[in-house]
Amino acid sequence: MRLVADGATPVSRSVLVNDVETDDGYAFELASPLFLAADDRVAFEDGGLVVVRAGGERLSPVGDWSTRCGPGSLRRR
Repeated sequence: MRLVADGATPVSRSVLVNDVETDDGYAFELASPLFLAADDRVAFEDGGLVVVRAGGERLSPVGDWSTRCGPGSLRRR
């Protein structure tokens, strides 16, 4: 599922994610799976991932950045 991580566009349906990739080849790999509910908003702030729940609660899930260099290839940022 493609997510828009602009902090304003809500997630259209509930989804369980392990990582979030950017258009420029980076991925934020979560330390543990994260359940995103419909209407949550996702953003990258201060070098990390931020989730804003529909009720206004802000979460900053733990994870690490990596680079996806090719199929099956993973390198830490």
